[in-house]
Amino acid sequence: MSNKLIMAVLIGAVVYGLPAAAKTGTSAKSDEAFLAAAAQADMTIVHIGKMAQERAETPKLKEFANTLVQDHTNDYQELTELAAKAGDGIPKAIDKQNDHTISMLDHQKGKSFDHAFLESQSAEHERLVSAFKREAEHGSNPDIKAYATKALPTMEQHLHDIEDLLKQKG
Repeated sequence: MSNKLIMAVLIGAVVYGLPAAAKTGTSAKSDEAFLAAAAQADMTIVHIGKMAQERAETPKLKEFANTLVQDHTNDYQELTELAAKAGDGIPKAIDKQNDHTISMLDHQKGKSFDHAFLESQSAEHERLVSAFKREAEHGSNPDIKAYATKALPTMEQHLHDIEDLLKQKG
């Protein structure tokens, strides 16, 4: 399978991964959708990050993967507590769409894996930054808004780090 096709599938999975979180609005349903989408993203990023810890070719990429695993594991824990407080549930398993993204990365090795990993995380973190900003500005639950505001700088830092790593890969 060509790298372009793989990237198209990965980007497609990301684009369609969180349609509910992409909607602006101030309803409780929007807050609940944000929590569910953020939890799905956390679980997927942790899984893909663990893959990168094992498969990445460069120490910098392995180190970054470790950061993703730690930060998104902590974020998922915080989401779990926040959802319980809000009376909402969050996903406990990766959905089929994200399983497909994982499967696509699973077939990559070496530099192809590194590039596909960074490209998928770039798209994912761009989407997360946008969703977290939207929730911070328009969410209706003050606790969820505060969480989004607090977590946003970490998502932005991840995106910045990914962009730097992509530039280094050239």
